[in-house]
Amino acid sequence: MDLRSERIKNMAESATLAMAAKARELKQQGVDVISLSLGEPDFKTPKHIQEGAKAAIDEGKYFAYPPVNGYLDLRQAISEKFKKENNLDYSPDQIVVSNGAKQSIANTFLALLDPGDEVIVFTPYWVSYSALVELAEGKCVFVGGDIENDFKPSAEQVKAAITDKTKAIIFSSPCNPTGSVFTEEELTAIAEVLQDHPNIVVLSDEIYELINYGDKHVSIGSLPGMQDRTVTINGFAKGFAMTGWRVGYIGAPLWLAKAASKVQGQITSANCSIAQRAALTALTTSLEPSYEMVKEYRKRRDMVHGLLSEIPGVEVNMPGGAFYFFPNISSFFGKSVNGKKIENATDLSLYILEDSNVSVVTGEAFGAPECMRLSYAASEDELKRAIAAIKESLSKLS
Repeated sequence: MDLRSERIKNMAESATLAMAAKARELKQQGVDVISLSLGEPDFKTPKHIQEGAKAAIDEGKYFAYPPVNGYLDLRQAISEKFKKENNLDYSPDQIVVSNGAKQSIANTFLALLDPGDEVIVFTPYWVSYSALVELAEGKCVFVGGDIENDFKPSAEQVKAAITDKTKAIIFSSPCNPTGSVFTEEELTAIAEVLQDHPNIVVLSDEIYELINYGDKHVSIGSLPGMQDRTVTINGFAKGFAMTGWRVGYIGAPLWLAKAASKVQGQITSANCSIAQRAALTALTTSLEPSYEMVKEYRKRRDMVHGLLSEIPGVEVNMPGGAFYFFPNISSFFGKSVNGKKIENATDLSLYILEDSNVSVVTGEAFGAPECMRLSYAASEDELKRAIAAIKESLSKLS
């Protein structure tokens, strides 16, 4: 008997979590698997942030339900962060703290979309975007870039995709899975297209903001005419190595912030009280540990780019942020080994896991079936061993 709803039957499983689960299964069997599949920093949460959480426990004041949209002092700190670092003027009432940026996005889509509303999704995209649009009974309209232009769709493509059903646009910068970063010029061109469509809301996922190796990060909401129609999504998981703490947030137009808080109030209520105190510590103390992490990520990026560039048949660009590479590996499609034919990126990802004991993620999950994603949030030694093993496995295909 299967009494599941059609909603859940049609929902795709998170490919990144699925591959991570396969890797864990192999590890439990004693296989030495190097996991490059999850977008999780391999650094520990900085000590001073841990101490902020401990101090909150010792104070004994944070054991009751917090406000649904988050503690006021944390929302005030986020408001100040937006003003200081992003040139965004969101009042504390326009901020909703949630259980990670993923819930922030889900809240927003559930508050915004009616059945049949269209959402323009920049591809390649983070795996959960399409699932969350569909959960809210919206329809995805995919607009893609390719490796030659660093996977960034143009303003002209956005303009061509807009219909009278378009309700929202979502993208990330720096991007998961590509590491691409939109420039101010590129965002301005998109914003100019949207001036003729005042009822389209932009969801700008900036969770990788701190992990940026090039020009200063630009928030599309800071551009002329954009703040009152932009939901700026951010959080603490990536830049502060706080994945398990589960703290994300949005800055949004007041009507939409209230609507997102209403959704959250019926699903999870507030984010964990102690996690919020740790987040407040992260925002109001030194960012030096984050900057040190980024220096290390940059070193790894440069090293991994060199190693991947040496593999025949792998086409790779230089990402400007985040901690991923998204190489085009379509040259291996149609090749075989031991009677097994590689038809697509999913086959290739599974083959790499089985043959080299390295977990990566198929690009099909991100809307780019010619690519695969690998994370370099791992030690230099692991990365060297992993890419050498991948190179050897690919060399067996003919």
